[in-house]
Amino acid sequence: MIRGYCRVSTVDQNLDRQIQAVQEAGCEVIYAEKISGTKKDRPELSKLLSELQAGDIVIVKELTRVSRSTQDMLQLVAEITSKGCHIKSLNESWLDTSSPAGELMLTIFAGLAQFERKLLLQRCNEGRAVAITNGVQFGRPRKGGKPLEHAIQLYKGRTMSLKDICDVTGVSRATLCRRLKELGLTSQSA
Repeated sequence: MIRGYCRVSTVDQNLDRQIQAVQEAGCEVIYAEKISGTKKDRPELSKLLSELQAGDIVIVKELTRVSRSTQDMLQLVAEITSKGCHIKSLNESWLDTSSPAGELMLTIFAGLAQFERKLLLQRCNEGRAVAITNGVQFGRPRKGGKPLEHAIQLYKGRTMSLKDICDVTGVSRATLCRRLKELGLTSQSA
């Protein structure tokens, strides 16, 4: 079966141009929706994917109608092809997973996307390493201040249980125990 997918971003936009194009391409069933492409949950696209059967072909007028990014497009194509189906774009003739040339182009784009992702991770790791050497600390800020100091003093006084100290000071048990361990004090059981 040949299935078409059409999408516009706002209710003010018109789907007619896309619907006409996929009808002319021979689509038997058309899934159309007016929803932003930035939305991950697109009901008609989800419906199309759930109704796919091996051998089906999905036709879109242009890639921007079906995917939000290269990564999103590659995931969508992988999902479609894993069901034994194909996808074709009318505007981007290179996207036709039913042809060897289309598969080659998709493989090249997938490789480029993976390369781009690895470069991004490499740059992030390099930047993180430089920041650490410059004294930048990552993660959540350490809790401390007067409530933690007060909790430590109460602990040293040995007049209250750990649970009571945490209740009175508002310091979490994990934070207090971690700080006591750092100071070389042993925590008592509550």
